[in-house]
Order: sequence, then C-alpha cells, then structure tokens
Amino acid sequence: MESLFDGYTDASHRPSGATPWDEMFPDDATATEPVRSRYADIYPVLRKLDNEELRARTDALARSYLAQGVTFDFAGEERPFPLDVVPRVIPTNEWSYVESGVAQRVKALEAFLADVYGPQRAIHDGVIPASVISSSKHFHRQTAGIVGANGVRIQVAGIDVIRDEHGHFRVLEDNVRVPSGVSYVLANRQVMTQTLPEIFTSMRVRPVNDYPAHLLAALRAAAPRGVADPTVVVLTPGVFNSAYYEHTLLARMMGVELVEGRDLFCSGGRVFMHTTAGSTRVDVIYRRVDDEFLDPQQFRPDSVLGAPGLMNAARLGNVTIANAVGNGVADDKLVYTYVPDLIRYYLNEEPILPNVDSWRLEEPDALAEVLDRLDELVVKPVDGSGGKGIVVGPDASREELAALRTRLQEDPRGWIAQPLIQLSTIPTLVDEGFRPRHVDLRPFAVNDGDAVWVLPGGLTRVALPEGQLVVNSSQGGGSKDTWVVDEQIAPPDLNTGYETAAGDDLFETPSAYVIGANVTERFTPLHSSPADEDLVARHHQQQQQQ
Repeated sequence: MESLFDGYTDASHRPSGATPWDEMFPDDATATEPVRSRYADIYPVLRKLDNEELRARTDALARSYLAQGVTFDFAGEERPFPLDVVPRVIPTNEWSYVESGVAQRVKALEAFLADVYGPQRAIHDGVIPASVISSSKHFHRQTAGIVGANGVRIQVAGIDVIRDEHGHFRVLEDNVRVPSGVSYVLANRQVMTQTLPEIFTSMRVRPVNDYPAHLLAALRAAAPRGVADPTVVVLTPGVFNSAYYEHTLLARMMGVELVEGRDLFCSGGRVFMHTTAGSTRVDVIYRRVDDEFLDPQQFRPDSVLGAPGLMNAARLGNVTIANAVGNGVADDKLVYTYVPDLIRYYLNEEPILPNVDSWRLEEPDALAEVLDRLDELVVKPVDGSGGKGIVVGPDASREELAALRTRLQEDPRGWIAQPLIQLSTIPTLVDEGFRPRHVDLRPFAVNDGDAVWVLPGGLTRVALPEGQLVVNSSQGGGSKDTWVVDEQIAPPDLNTGYETAAGDDLFETPSAYVIGANVTERFTPLHSSPADEDLVARHHQQQQQQ
C-alpha cells in the first residue's frame, strides 16, 4: 500500500552540508525500529491513513480555525493559522531538561532587569558593558524603579529553543516584552483531540489548558500592596492587531475584562476603566501594547493605544503593568550573547540550555571574520522580530550580501551573526505527502514571584516552504501541537551529558539533573479619527509577530 511517507527519507538528506536531526526518524532507522520510540504509537496510525481521508481532516481543521478567528495576517490577507496534523512529541524526562533550562533563564533575566534598572552591579563588575545597555533601543530610563509589589518584571516569557544537527537543544532568542503565541498552543490542543482522536487517546499527553489559571494567579500576585481582590484587565491595541484572537481568548479564559486604551483613564495617580455601571479601579494591566505606545505623557505623544498617566500610576505603586515596561532590553540580541555569563553571575550556576554560538559585530575582530564569511553565516538585526531583517548567507544573492556588508560596517552594534544551523525536522503534510520541514519551539514560562512554571510543550513553529529555516508565520510558517508524554527513556550518562541508550534523545549537559530547587527559588530584586486609525495601523504593523 502506498504511504504518504514514501520518499520522506530521501528528502530528509541534504545534498551538501549537515543533515538535520529528524524528530521522528533516526538516521539508523531499521525495519524493526523504523521510528524513534516517542512516535511508536503515532507512526502506524498515520501510515494507515490515505491521502483523501487525511486531507479531509486537515481541511476540516482549517475551516474550524477560520470560524473561530484563529487567523493571522499574511501579505495583507487574513488566513487560518496553519496547523499540521503530525504533533511534535517530547518525552517527559527530556522535557524536564528543557523546562529546567527555561526556568533558569527566566530567573537570570529577572535578576538582570532588576539590576539594570537599579544598581547596575553587572556593569560595574564588568560582566556586560554599559554601552550595550545604553545603546539598546528598548532600554527606557524612565522606567527605573517601577516594579510590581512582588518584585516580578517578567510575568510571562517565551524562550525560543531549537534542536541542532546533533539533537542538542539550544536557546535561539528570548522574548520577555510581550511574547505571543500561547493561544495557538491552547487552540491546537483542542482541535488535535478532535482531528486525530485515535492517537491522542492512546498516549498520556500532559495537559495545557491550565495555562490561563497560572497566568491569572501570577497577575494577581503582582497586584499593588493592600489590594486583597485585585481587578485584572487585558489591554489590547484593538481588533486589527495580528494577535487580537489571543488577547480575547486569554481574557475570556481568565474571566477578566478586555480593554483598549480608550477604556482606561487615570485620576489621582490611579487607573480606572469605564463600565456600564460607572468607573472601576484597575489594579493589574496585562498589556499587549508595546512600551512606546502605552503612555503618551512618557513616550509617543501621538499614541492612542494606551492612556495618559499610566506610568505615573505605576511609579506610585497604584497599578502593576505586566510585563514590566522596559523589559525589551533583555530581548536585545546583543544582550542575548551575554546571557550565559549573566546566569553564572546572578545565579552562580552553569547554563543548562546553551546559546547558539554568536559573533558580536561591535568587536573589530569578530566583524572582520564575519565580513570575510558572510556567505556562510546567518546575520540578524538585534532588535528584529518575526524573522524580519534576517539574512541567510548561503541563500543570499551577491547584491544582497554587498548591501549587507555596507550595513554591518555602518552599524555593527545593530547586528549579530551566527553559524547556519539546520534546525531539526518533523514530517509535515504538503502536496507531495509527508516531507521534512524545519521547526523550533517556544516554551512559555509564567513567574508568580515564588516559582517559574513552564507550560508543558509550548508552541512548535514549522517553516512550511521546503528548505526554509525561518519559522515565523509572517514568513509563511505554521505550527504543530506539542505533546509532552510520559515515556520511559534512559536518563543521560552523567559522565558525558548525553544519552547513550538507543541513540535517541540527547542532552547538552547533566546540570539539569543536579541543579535542584535553586532553579525556581524566588529572586528578590534589587531595588478615533482617521489620523488615529493610521497611527493604530502603523502600530499593528510594528507589533506583527512579536
């Protein structure tokens, strides 16, 4: 019987360069063990499905997403967010490694933000240069000293993780400003239980639907002192924002109000919202609006997306803005290169999840090496998002490389360079059947001040075009449901840091298993008119795929 997997193995090997690590098929696949153990229950079911039946299910899935409004804007067209039918499966003990690494990283970034907007000890001790901080686009001096009552600045984090050609997890970038995408995790899980019930019911998949409860608890924990029953709201830029579906979903699942800037006003150093019953005081704002648009008195005076006086109310301790304003300095990709040192400095621990090797182009020797190897490397703008501005050297034309060379020489601080990594692949349904497509993973972490909780699985993003390494939806990418399953796999060999049993699941370092409770200890910080519509539209474009 012809299978949709026919031809998959041939397509998974590159004619030149490194072969990606495939999540389903090992390199030494045999007739008796054709797939990795984590897919032992899934692969036989998928092989039995014929093309017509499987595509009928995926079409029903797309119609369901369109009806629910689970869409995104691509080239000016509203489309259902692509969800592939093959889930990404991660065994529990392997997930524990990722989970510990993400929690450790969030804790270190929390300490860094408290320090950089406070005594700046890391600068004085030579861990990170002052120029890196002061030149960051998202470092806002006017936010110094503003922090929630429980000292948390990162209530929600999205840490992008990849698996390299050797199967090792690495952090690709940090998102602690206004990370988005968790709504797709929740929506994907709901429809996957209906699309492939015969698979889902046979495996012990850890649930994800308790995320809103964890988020609400973290937001309430950050409320101003003395407020026993805080009023929490979700602040959205409005219906034209690409993540508006997520804003409405989270507000509904948390049971809180969804508001826009025009619904809020400040009086006497406090924040209130208009309701049909009169004005109501607001204690915590889970904002999905960029810093520069939150308060026209402090940032952009032409903004209509926030409310005048928000920053003053936050400074007085009468309202908490989550995530904290100014967190974007920790998203800066140049700061990213210093995070392993920051983990050692603040936590006195070795990083569990390593970075991707990176060149800091403001260093003359690094710039010279990168300019000499532009056609081999990936070059990224330090303040870019959504995959925009990235230049993949091997895929770039001579003209593009020449233009890039000029930009790097003119503004080396604005860029970093990294080696080209073949992200791991997963079978993905395309016109020819199942074919390998590159993926990354965005685990979401919630910090309530006492512990960092990581959502089991997170968002797996998939690059749908063949050979494409940029997974963002703005570049035509889609997603997969991520299943963390209970499966007994041999633990890593603590002498090498890598798993040796069956050659299946690899771990970068054994420190995940000896770090202990220190990973989640609480860190105590140191101390409309048409013109308006045009502004809103411009802001929506800036917020695409944050």
